[in-house]
Amino acid sequence: MNSRVLAPGMGWVGVTVTGPPAFPRMSHVSNPEVSVTIVKWRTNLTVLVGATLVATGSTLQGLSSGTTSAARKGDNGTVKIHRSTTPVTDRRNEPHVCVFYLDAFGFDPGQSVSWQIKSWPPTGNRTVVASGVLTLNSNGGGRTGNKTLANGHYKLFWNFTGEHGSAKHKVFWVNCAAPTPSPSPSPTPSPSSPVS
Repeated sequence: MNSRVLAPGMGWVGVTVTGPPAFPRMSHVSNPEVSVTIVKWRTNLTVLVGATLVATGSTLQGLSSGTTSAARKGDNGTVKIHRSTTPVTDRRNEPHVCVFYLDAFGFDPGQSVSWQIKSWPPTGNRTVVASGVLTLNSNGGGRTGNKTLANGHYKLFWNFTGEHGSAKHKVFWVNCAAPTPSPSPSPTPSPSSPVS
């Protein structure tokens, strides 16, 4: 395909286009000044297109991550098992407890949670041993009262409004020391009465 290009200070110059129209190839240009101008134009266009693609990609990535988090609203929190003496603000999980409570962090404000604890193998048979409902505070946190269970292995199932997928889970062991028997008082010998 032949076309004509206006070269600076030269008038019209014949150009044979053998590639895409945005990148003409010069096959019959005898003036080196025109060749340099076209090479600079191609370089500038390539840089401009590359910068535009990078900017567009960054913008789209930012938008998609924002919509993903908005679409996944509700799955953003975590629940922990805490010993009864652990501060509510502690974010560690304590999977070996005696007296304990369930502690929630980072959920949506005011979210409603229903929970179940099942006895779990190897010591349990998957039956529900405790359950309840909890409405989280304005920070998306909350806790249950203190709980006690028989010694054994358990699994917590934490379901909430707006979850996308299955419940959050935690497995834990309850192991309370057997109470140490207090020594029984020895009988005090009574003075013997005279035998008649």
